[in-house]
Amino acid sequence: MTWFESVAEAQRRAQKQLPKSVYLALLAGAEKGLTLKDNVDAFGELGFAPHMAALSAERDLSTSVMGQSIAMPVLISPTGVQAVHPDGEVAVARAAAARGVGMGLSSFASKPIEEVVAANPQTFFQVYWCGSRDAILARVERARNAGAAGLIVTLDWSFVHSRDWGSPSIPDAVDLKTMVTFAPEVLSRPRYAMQWARARRRPDLTVPNMATPGGEPPTFFGAYGEWMGTAPPSWEDLQWLREQWGGPFMLKGIMRTDDARRAVDIGASAISVSNHGGNNLDGTPASIRALPGIVDAVGDDVEVLLDGGIRRGSDVVKAVALGARAVMIGRAYLWGLAADGQAGVENVLDVLRNGIDSALLGLGHSSVKELSRDDVLVPEGFARGLGVPGR
Repeated sequence: MTWFESVAEAQRRAQKQLPKSVYLALLAGAEKGLTLKDNVDAFGELGFAPHMAALSAERDLSTSVMGQSIAMPVLISPTGVQAVHPDGEVAVARAAAARGVGMGLSSFASKPIEEVVAANPQTFFQVYWCGSRDAILARVERARNAGAAGLIVTLDWSFVHSRDWGSPSIPDAVDLKTMVTFAPEVLSRPRYAMQWARARRRPDLTVPNMATPGGEPPTFFGAYGEWMGTAPPSWEDLQWLREQWGGPFMLKGIMRTDDARRAVDIGASAISVSNHGGNNLDGTPASIRALPGIVDAVGDDVEVLLDGGIRRGSDVVKAVALGARAVMIGRAYLWGLAADGQAGVENVLDVLRNGIDSALLGLGHSSVKELSRDDVLVPEGFARGLGVPGR
C-alpha cells in the first residue's frame, strides 16, 4: 500500500477494503448520530491564533500519561474485537510502540493481553464492570501479571443499543452458516478475504481476556450478555476496584463536572472526557465541549484526557490547548488498520504527529506543554458546563 496523507483517506481505503457489515460496525453511532456528528464538527468551530515570526525551529511533542512517557499526546483508545485485520490488536500495539505512544486494550479484544503487552509494554488494560467482583478481580490480576501499565474503566457505554439508519448484522461466531450468509459481502472484497486466507484462519469473535481461569473464552455476545446482566457499578464499587488495582487508574466516560469531582474523590489517576465516540446516549454534547468546564473543575487534581472526534493533528492541539493532557483515538486507527495493517496504523499516527507539529509551529511554541487557551479561538456558547452546581 502507498502512504496516505489524511485520516479521511484512511477511512476511504478502509471502506474499499472491508465487507459492508464490518465497515458499518466501525462507523457506529447511537440512534440518529447527533453526538457522533457533533464530536467531529465541534472541532471545526474552534480556531487558532497563529504567530508569523520568531517561530520555534524545534518542537517537543512529548508528554506523559499515568506515569508513562509518550512521544506525543495521543493514546490508542481500547476498542472491541478487531476483525478488520488478522493481526488485530497486536498490529496496533506494535504500531503504537514504533511511534512511542501508549496502547489501550479492550477486555473485549480479539487478542490476549499477554501478546499485546509483549508488543507494547505501555499497554493500559480496559475493563467493564461485568460479572461478580471475584470475576472482575481475576481479570484485573491477569492484567497485572501480564505487566499492564495501568487500568482503564469504561463507564460510557451503557444506555443505547440501536441506530436509526440500521445496525449491521454481527454474527456470534464465524461458523459455516455465517460464512455462507456473508460470502457475497466478503467475496466483493477479495483483499480482505485473501489476508485471512494467508493467515490460515477466519475472524475469531471470541474474547480471550474475558475467559475465566482455565476456561474457554466466551464469544463477544456471550461476554456482552454478561455485562448487560450486571448491575452498573456504584462509586463505592469503583473505589474498591481502584484500591484492588493500586496502580495508575483511569475512569473513561466522564462528561459532567460533578462526576469528575467524584472520580477525584475515589483516587482516580486520570479521567477521559468521553461519550464513547457517540455510541452511547445520543444528544450528549461533543466531548470537546465538555472539556473546558471539567478542566476548570478538576484539572489541578487529576490528569484529564479527551476521547471523541479526533481526525487531525490540529484537533489534538485544540484539545491540549483547552487543558487535556492527551487524547485517545479510536476510529482513526481502526481505519488505518483496515487499510494496511500495522503500517496503516503507523501511517495514521504519523499523520497526527505531523499535524501536531505543524500547528505547534504556527502557534509559535516549542513544546505541547506551552499550549494554552490563548492559542484557541472559542466562540461564545461553544462549551457545555454539565453537572455544574447551580446550573
